[in-house]
Amino acid sequence: MRLRPVISALVCWSLVLFFSCVTINIYFPEAAIKEIADEIVGEVRKTDEKKKDEVKKVSVKAESLLMQAKTFSLVPAAYAQEQETAVSNPKIRALKEAIKERFAEFERFYDGSHVGEANDGLVQVREEGDLSLKDRAQLRSLVKDENEDRKNLYTEVARALEIDSSQIPRLQKIFAESWIEKARPGWWIQKEDGEWIRKPSVI
Repeated sequence: MRLRPVISALVCWSLVLFFSCVTINIYFPEAAIKEIADEIVGEVRKTDEKKKDEVKKVSVKAESLLMQAKTFSLVPAAYAQEQETAVSNPKIRALKEAIKERFAEFERFYDGSHVGEANDGLVQVREEGDLSLKDRAQLRSLVKDENEDRKNLYTEVARALEIDSSQIPRLQKIFAESWIEKARPGWWIQKEDGEWIRKPSVI
């Protein structure tokens, strides 16, 4: 008889863990986030000033949401019925513009191998031995501001998609893939295992 409470407790904990895992999968539309990341990174990496004032809205395709609805019966009806989600608001637009404008200053540091794209969606200083003290200070300031804006961007995108904040590191990883894909050959990039390499012409 004493075993009954223990068995009941184990069953309850198993159900809690199961539904926790399901919830993580339900609220993380990976394919849609990849589309959003590619669009945002592609936009902020543009250097054509004529396109500087363009405002694009990134659409989350219904297919990815409906696929999740079929896989997980617990998906809220609003997700299954939604045809399009525009990831655009004043905060996201301001962050994208700040990152885009900063790139004009950042570009020479990428080209000079002084900074690289990390596998967590952030920027990291790589080599600064040949830089003057003034340039080192500028580089570190740029990296600090860039990473702060990127973190805020990821948070805002997650909020816009109603993704739990605990899943932001997963979102960052997807954005990291896009930053690395958009990096030019010769720029420093960090592989999944943590190794740093110069991006070849084809990866």
